[in-house]
This record gives sequence, structure tokens and C-alpha cells, in this order.
Amino acid sequence: MTDRYRETFRDEAGEILCELETALLELEVSPGDGEAIGRVFRALHTIKGSGAMSGFDEVANFTHEVETVYELVRCGRLPVSRELINLTLSARDRIKALIESGGEIDDARTKDIIAAFRQYLPEEQGDALSIPSDCRDITYHIHFRPPADIFLRGINPLALLKELAELGQCRITTRTEAIPALEEIDPELCHLWWEIVLTTTHGMDAIRDVFIFVEEDCELRIEAAGQGEERDRTDVGIRTPDQEPSAPDTVSSVRVRSEKLDSLVDLIGELVTVQARLAQLASARADVELDGVSEVVERLTWELRDQVLNIRMLPIGTTFSRFGRLVRDLGEELGKDVVLSTEGAETELDKTVIERLSDPLVHLIRNCIDHGIEPPAVRQVAGKPPKGRIHLAARHSGAQVMIEVRDDGSGIDLDLVRNKAIAMGLVGAEADLNDKELYGLLFHSGLSTAASVSSVSGRGVGMDVVKRAIDELCGGIDIFSRPGEGTTFTLKLPLTLAIIDGLLVKISGDFFLFPLSAVEECIELHKTDAEKAHGSNLVTVRGEILPYIRLREQFTIAGKPPKIEQVVLTEADGQRVGFVVDEVVGEHQAVIKALGRMYRDVRGLSGATVLGDGSVALILDLPQLVQIEESLAS
Repeated sequence: MTDRYRETFRDEAGEILCELETALLELEVSPGDGEAIGRVFRALHTIKGSGAMSGFDEVANFTHEVETVYELVRCGRLPVSRELINLTLSARDRIKALIESGGEIDDARTKDIIAAFRQYLPEEQGDALSIPSDCRDITYHIHFRPPADIFLRGINPLALLKELAELGQCRITTRTEAIPALEEIDPELCHLWWEIVLTTTHGMDAIRDVFIFVEEDCELRIEAAGQGEERDRTDVGIRTPDQEPSAPDTVSSVRVRSEKLDSLVDLIGELVTVQARLAQLASARADVELDGVSEVVERLTWELRDQVLNIRMLPIGTTFSRFGRLVRDLGEELGKDVVLSTEGAETELDKTVIERLSDPLVHLIRNCIDHGIEPPAVRQVAGKPPKGRIHLAARHSGAQVMIEVRDDGSGIDLDLVRNKAIAMGLVGAEADLNDKELYGLLFHSGLSTAASVSSVSGRGVGMDVVKRAIDELCGGIDIFSRPGEGTTFTLKLPLTLAIIDGLLVKISGDFFLFPLSAVEECIELHKTDAEKAHGSNLVTVRGEILPYIRLREQFTIAGKPPKIEQVVLTEADGQRVGFVVDEVVGEHQAVIKALGRMYRDVRGLSGATVLGDGSVALILDLPQLVQIEESLAS
């Protein structure tokens, strides 16, 4: 078996294991849910069959033991219990470990899990798989014609037929009409095809799962037939000529490794930079023909950019679904009854943002369960339902995505936060802090409101990690809490980290870029108006007094400012703040480049971009700039 197909199985199995975990958690809540039972069984059956076909024999053998028990569950001969769910979740983790190790794990834990599953089998069944007789049999007619090069792909069609035979009573007819004359035959190609009659208790999905790796390329028809029953038919794969007049339109998909997409985005980024140089050159030469070519290249570049970025967009629901197990296990460990609910699972984000979002979300959820959700007895005394709730929600907001992590627990005790901060020397005892500033103290490393150190919390590590991770994603985080009602963490994230819309500004000869999503408007600041404020760095906008930060001073840029400066008004770190620059150049679509190692610790900058003339513009990190200014003021 080639490494290519083993790697394909690993990718497929990762998704199936996520589906298995989700189905098991739903089954725990609704033990009689036939659909959830079917999803669990299909996931196990697919992993078993695909594992055997891909050379993961240990995975197939282990999963076979679990599937045997769920045959009994599926047919109503074994009830779903919490103990069975716990055991199956452990088996799911073991399957994952076996796949990651290449099937080389053979320890006592694996054997213990197998032994525990065999305890559920009737004595007469032992450890062999047999289909219970009290499930309803359905007879299927299957037409299977694999592609001629199936052997060259490392796939043996006999393994597929063997797996079909395991589903029930099977009669296989080999068709030899396509075998060429002996002198013309190519022994590396498959010239056979098969007609199968299968009588089984399994459904259509289980049969289709047998062909999961070849269904895109093979000629496959599955028909369910019975006395007095309407025929149920499904067609997948290559269409025969006689099928084309009535064939409905189908949408196919292709699995592509993420590294290839990353490389493609990098190339698009270079193309955007070259296009900007072309536009600048065309403008400088005032050549009508060159202008026309530049406009066409610009349009095609943006369309190509949008298409590539859309390919990288993934629904956040896959990430949300992985936290169900975390909530269940952590709640059980802490003696709390907690349920997870989600909203906006279809909201899409760039895959890079989703990948880097997982860890901060884990920290926030752990924090909600440990610090927020009360034990059942305490909740009942407070007039709450004994079961606590954590809600994950996502929605688009312009060029950003808002993600909420909300619990219905006890809320944040700001007096306790203040006292902890004073004890650590973070603030003085006489400091007059508002709620937002007190919430901000939770992000300091070492500050924890836990009464004692546990395996989950108490060391003051977690919220600072969350803040750092969100800052690295060019996002922000807000906290809102009501005592006795719960706490909400709101994450504000960009849709993508590859290319952003920005506002290009200039200070002396240096260029800077504001994320356009944070910019509200630009106003003029006359020298006389600044002098009247007596150095207070405040500006009045339609009756509202707003603070501003001079970027020239922030970055120690030499030179004299112009008589009329520009103030870029933004929403940064939850407040309206202005940033003073010499000149506003205009909107600019920027390809984000990471700063080098030497500049990794420079605050106030999130990256850089190359302009059309080859010069560099630095991308501003507005929340950090506000924090720097606040720290200098205090």
C-alpha cells in the first residue's frame, strides 16, 4: 500500500472520528436516538473497512470489536448506557492513537478496552461478529465496475467484495465480458466487474461506505428491492452513456493538502504586489493603452484572489463540535453538570485563523467551567437549573467575525479581581479603575481568582495565553459579566490573515497601514487647534471629546509635522481612539508579510506589506498601540 493512500486514510479517518465523537455525545443525551446510533455504527464500519483496505490491519481489527457491540445496539438488543459511551469514547481515542502510530500500539490499555467490549456480547456470540436475526433484512442489487487502473492505485477490489460479504448474506457474480484476448491483455489493469446480491440489516449508507475510496471513479449502482416495496436506488461515480440524457447535475469535490493552498496564496500575494507596481507604472506614464491593460490585470487579480481566499474558507462548526467532549469530560472531572450549545456553525473563516483559534477557545471554555459554572447543588440554591450551559456563537460583522463564549455561571467578582491585582502589585490600593480596566487585569500572567491550585486552574496561566493568541490573530477580546448571571467573552477576528483591506498613511517618508475594518473616518487637525488643547491630545468630533495618539512620537520619527495633520479615527480595544499622521494616502489592499525574528517582540506592529514601488509599509496593531500609550500615561 502506497504512502499516498495511507495518508488519504489518515485524513479521512480524522474527519470520521470527529463525527463519531459528536454522534456519541448526542447519543448520551438521547440514548434512544436511532439516527445517532446509525451514525455511530456507520463511522465505526467505515473506519474498519477503510483501515483494512489501506493497510491499517490493527485499526480494522480493533474497530471490529467495537462494531460488534454496536450491532447489538443498532438492533435494539443492547441498551445505551453512560458506561458504554465512556468505553466507546476511550475506544475512539485508541483508534486515533493507532492511526497516528501506524498501527504499532499493542499495549495493555488496548487489550483492556477489547476485553471490556467483549463483556457486552452474549455468551453464545463470543467474540465473533454475527448479525442479530431480529433486525429487518433488506436485499440489495449492486453493480460494481471499478476503473481499469484500480490496481495501480494500490487498491484490491477483492477487499471491497470481502467487506461487502461481512455485511450479510452475499452472492457475487463475476462478469468477464471485458477481458481482451490473451495477446492484448495488460496484467496491471482490471478487466473484471461484478454483480452482487446482498441481503443485510445494514442500510444503504453502510454499503456506500464500502466504496468510499473509489466511488468518485467507479461505475456503481445500488438498488434496494423487496416484495411490495418501492425500489430505492442510488448512482455514484462514472456515468454510463445511457445514463447521460436523464442524469441530474452533480457537484464533485477534490481533497487538496493545505500546504498547496498556502503556496497558492503566497503566489497570489506576489501577483497582487506586481499588479500594484503595474498600476503605478501605468499611472506615471499616462499611456492609455497601458492603463487599459493595467485595469484588466487588476480586475483578474482581484477575482483570482477572491476565489483562492474563498477556497481557504471553512465553516467554524467543525471546530465547535470538537469542544463537546472537552465540556463533558471537564465537567465530569470537576463534579459539574454542563452542556454545550452552539450557534452560527456555518460561519466561515480562513483555515489559518480557525487552526490558531482552537487553543484560545479551549482556555476560555475551561475557564468558564472551572470559574463560572457552579456545582449543581449551588445552582439549585440560587434558583438555577442544576445543569450549567456554555454557549458558543459565531457571526459575521463586516470584514470581521465575532465569536462569543458565554456561560450562565456565577459571573466575575470584580472586587476579588481588584484585591488579587493589588496583592500582586499590578495596581495601587488607591487606583480608581472602571469595570473594563478591571476585566483587563484578568489577562495579566499569574493573576488567578481560583481559591486553590488544581489540575485545571489556579496558576494564573490561561487568560494571558488567550490574549496573546488573539493579538497575534490581529483581533480583540472583550469581557462582559453580571454577578449571578454569567460571563461573555467576545472575540473579534479578521476573516483572513493573508490579505487585508487597509488605509495607507504616511509620516515623513515612512508608510503605515491601518486595518480598514477598524477605521471609522478621517478628520483634519490644525496646528492652532492642537495648541488650544494645551498638550492634552484631545479632539472634539461632533460634540464628542476623543483622545488621539501621535504616531510620530510613538515611533520616534524625526522631522516636523505639517501645519494640517490628519487624525484617523478608529475603534481599538473597545474604545474610539484617533491616530495622528502627516498624510492619508488612500485605501490599499495589502498582502501581509510576517516580521522577521529580530522584530518579533516589537509592539504596535502586526506585520508588513510591500507597496507597488517596492517600498515597505508597516501594518499597525491598534490595540497594542493603545495599551502602550495607556502604560506610558500611568
